[in-house]
Amino acid sequence: MKIARILNNNAVVVTDGQEEKIAVGPGIAFNKRKNDIVNVHKIEKLFVMKENEKLQQLLSRIPEEHFVISEEIISYAENFMGVKLNEHIHIVLTDHISFAIQREREGIQLKNKLLNEIKILYKREYEIGLWAIRHIKEKCNIEMPVDEAAFIALHIHTMKLQGGDMHETVRQTSIVRDMVQTITETLNIHVEEDDISYQRLITHLRFALTRVNHYELHVMDDEMLEMLKTKFPISYSCAAKVAKVVLLEHGIVLPEHELGYITLHIERLRKQD
Repeated sequence: MKIARILNNNAVVVTDGQEEKIAVGPGIAFNKRKNDIVNVHKIEKLFVMKENEKLQQLLSRIPEEHFVISEEIISYAENFMGVKLNEHIHIVLTDHISFAIQREREGIQLKNKLLNEIKILYKREYEIGLWAIRHIKEKCNIEMPVDEAAFIALHIHTMKLQGGDMHETVRQTSIVRDMVQTITETLNIHVEEDDISYQRLITHLRFALTRVNHYELHVMDDEMLEMLKTKFPISYSCAAKVAKVVLLEHGIVLPEHELGYITLHIERLRKQD
């Protein structure tokens, strides 16, 4: 493999036969020039990506340390979850991590409005995010808030092969937040984020939205639904209000049978408040 272009001290573009690849390793470009042979023993990672050009641009404009940190986070995430992430993660997470470090050094902190929902809906990814901010502190001596762990969790989730795209993930998580807010404000109750009933409610709402999007109905028989309306009128009324808000603000129709299940979760919260 010959060097076609030096991106930084630890990353080079190489030609391998008819293919162009990105080789990464400590000091791989030290004292090297274009057309020099790469020491294969120094190569730690070799990228053959559809987005090679974007990765090249990114590596040439960010500190090398940021790329190394991002790759360590990606490796940890893949080992922790036992899955291979979409190759696009090498671009999006590296870009995000580098920008986040830069923001933090400038004293700019972004609040993550979906923090509580992310902690529950994407628990394993959030644990990875917590590991990531500890790792960044160890490597850069920068202490990031847990909000950043949640941002990283979203990137990890959407880069799983079946995680979906970031826009849709954020949209659905935002809708869940609006639904929970409608419930707590309507009933005038306060819920703790570590409460098991609260966690079950959020998880159910998330999957309810997924079922609606994929036209999968969570069917409850009519007799049971009528019984719930009679037995838990306050909780059912609250569920109906949630459905109205979701329809008006997001254009999503929640089937009446789905409201029966939501009613049960709301009733649990009411009993514990």
